[in-house]
Amino acid sequence: MLDPRIYRTGLVPVVLAVIVLAFSLQDQPGALGTSLAPDAYSGQNAFATMSQLAARYPNRRPGSWGDRQVAAYVAEKLRSNRLAVSTDLYPARTVAGDRLLENVVGVEAGVGRGTIVIVSHRDALGRPGRAELSGTAVMIELARVLAGQTEQHTIVLASTSGSVGAAGVTRLLRALPQPVDAVIVLGDLAGARASGRVVVPWSDAQTVAPPALRNTVASALRAQGIPVASAAGLGGQIAHLAFPMSSSEQAPFDTAGEPAVLVSLSGERAPAGNEPTTFNQIAASGRAILQAVNALDAGPSMAAPSSYLIWSGKVVPAWAIRLLVLCLILPVAAATLDGVARSRRRGQPVGAWVTWVLSSALPFVLAGILVDLVHGVGLIGFAPAIPVHGGSVALGTAGLIVLALLGLVLIAGLAWLRPTLLTFLGPPPRSRVDPLAGAASGVMLVLCVVAFLVWVGNPFAALLLVPALHLWLWVVVPDVRLPRPALAALLAAGLAPPILVAIYGAGALGLGPVGLAWSWILLVAGGGLGWAAVLEWSALIGCAISVGLIALRRARAPRPEPAPVTVRGPVTYAGPGSLGGTESALRH
Repeated sequence: MLDPRIYRTGLVPVVLAVIVLAFSLQDQPGALGTSLAPDAYSGQNAFATMSQLAARYPNRRPGSWGDRQVAAYVAEKLRSNRLAVSTDLYPARTVAGDRLLENVVGVEAGVGRGTIVIVSHRDALGRPGRAELSGTAVMIELARVLAGQTEQHTIVLASTSGSVGAAGVTRLLRALPQPVDAVIVLGDLAGARASGRVVVPWSDAQTVAPPALRNTVASALRAQGIPVASAAGLGGQIAHLAFPMSSSEQAPFDTAGEPAVLVSLSGERAPAGNEPTTFNQIAASGRAILQAVNALDAGPSMAAPSSYLIWSGKVVPAWAIRLLVLCLILPVAAATLDGVARSRRRGQPVGAWVTWVLSSALPFVLAGILVDLVHGVGLIGFAPAIPVHGGSVALGTAGLIVLALLGLVLIAGLAWLRPTLLTFLGPPPRSRVDPLAGAASGVMLVLCVVAFLVWVGNPFAALLLVPALHLWLWVVVPDVRLPRPALAALLAAGLAPPILVAIYGAGALGLGPVGLAWSWILLVAGGGLGWAAVLEWSALIGCAISVGLIALRRARAPRPEPAPVTVRGPVTYAGPGSLGGTESALRH
């Protein structure tokens, strides 16, 4: 039995945490401004460069001949503008296989301390990839303009390759002059229209580019007539922080503690190979980048990336979210611990029910082990540590074989291995009065422990588990008999947040259901999803399966008949003499 009174008492700290969160809200720092007009930038030069390179080198897969030729062109242009140019050749695993890639870096020394980095990749998976060359063309034009100015910061212009998987920028990170005040990654700057969020601040961890950098770049874009959407909604921000899933090249910088944003008219998605381009867009976005660089050069240093949410124009710090989520876990944890103690006093096998729950998680752990094995034998070739957008890593025959093997492992694990394991260990003893006695305590104990472990590592991910904690408590508690539709609704509502986050991530990356599953497999194989996360989420899936089984058994169980009244009290008794007038009373 789980005592509802303890649960209600545990809700008191939640109210206090909400009050603390309300007082923790902070104003966003404003955008940095500049009085310099970006008139020196020539959109015509940038458009001509983009068109010329795309026509001459339409095939620019990472490490290809076309990719190397564009690298040589960029190096020549940077040298002609009197930048100190260096090149870096390095082997890397790319979507095209193991290749020798090249980074080209031009440095314009400043008179002060600090570095502003502008990065653009030149490779493309599609042909002719004009939009993917727009960042390179804008960077070359910026080199011409900045060469005639005196900057406070050192300006670094870098051309990279291996954009899918971010091999180039990961290599570049090791060679940047410190300290780095800001990084602007140039993506699609010539697309016919802006789609998605033009300024992308996400990382591969629980950090986001500082608001001052985001606002400065967004303000410069708006000044040039490019519509920039405000920060993602609260749900989108939580999704990105709960499951860091950015596939774009600003992510490694923010993960490493360098404030960085991506500027791309295509948002987080890579533009198509035949994406139409316009002169007006590359002219306006190039002027905006120059304006942002001037503002950053004249302003103070940027703060490091951090965890926060934007709500109603205010900044919500991560510590306030962490406190709130902990207080939301505590009521269920307190009721569960009390239930475990009651079950032990009554001799109910809580440990056996914990084993019963974890047996449902075992097939998913075995699936993770299988992913590592097939990656080791070469069935999974290119597996970056960051997510990939749709179509960048083809599934192929080997991928279909891997998906089929994983499906067999999950089906066999749930249908055969789980019952065999329970038979070997011994199923939980069943009481004649309640066959599921102790099940509620076992399920909720596992769920609370996993939720707390997730909270320690990522409070935003733990926030997604809060509905399941509170709603599934009333599904498994034996003293509450709910109708079948209510049981199904509570079970589905607990599953809804993780499913909605998965759908959001698939939409952001342009993935379908199969593509999303393949992306997760690549993350496990590439180490982007560590084994701690695999074990935690496998246990959570096991809890969901167990709660579903308990709900199904409770829904099928016959409802107990009302007990006959054998003892009557003043309310139910209406026999002779209850209203007076008996023979013995009349004698008096």
